[in-house]
Amino acid sequence: MLEPVTMCAPRDSRVAFGRACARLRNLQPEHPRVYAVAAMSEQGKRRWWRLSDGIREGRIELMYRRHAAEMSNPEIAAEVVATALIHAVIGRVMAMVIAEGRAWDPGLENLWIHTDNDGGIDWAGLADTTIRVIEGDRLAGEPGVVTLPCEAAMYVWLAHRCEPALRLVQEAMVRCAGLGVRRFWSLVAESIVGAATYVPALAGTDSVAGARRGQAVLAALEDRGLPVRRGCSVR
Repeated sequence: MLEPVTMCAPRDSRVAFGRACARLRNLQPEHPRVYAVAAMSEQGKRRWWRLSDGIREGRIELMYRRHAAEMSNPEIAAEVVATALIHAVIGRVMAMVIAEGRAWDPGLENLWIHTDNDGGIDWAGLADTTIRVIEGDRLAGEPGVVTLPCEAAMYVWLAHRCEPALRLVQEAMVRCAGLGVRRFWSLVAESIVGAATYVPALAGTDSVAGARRGQAVLAALEDRGLPVRRGCSVR
């Protein structure tokens, strides 16, 4: 059975989440927002928008038009926008999964997007900052932490929470930019494999464990019918 979304008061989850994001910021100290996310309880709303609202309000289409106007190739513009959104949904949380075997909730209703002055995505935020860990983790039992029984449960839960956001982003990219379905899901796979490749080196963690975790998340997404591997059928 999938674990339900558990909302924790910001004060309860602040410590565990703050420590996690500090470690993610340190992966690339010169670009601290690349992997970390923000707690929305600590942010103003200027240039922030909830992902679920933004899809409905046409923000993705606007992002694509801005990029297409600045680039000579509209197909490349579409991939740039899709890659940034995919990174916000799954690439950032995969950095934590790869490095530590932990995760936050990347669900559609939980994610916020921050744009820079040019309209590009430069950060992401969470309404609920609860951290998920597996049994035996030293954080288990701390405030703001939910414990799952095993790694497999973590990957199934993660795929379940990412799927709605990824599907809606994919549909929006088809509508506004004509981005192919297979190309979109290959970008999702590239985001996961990229995290599994680069994060262990940045974090000083086990590269073999990182690769295994990345492949396990791909398998969990594939089990949900998402064509993230070559040879998968498009549903």
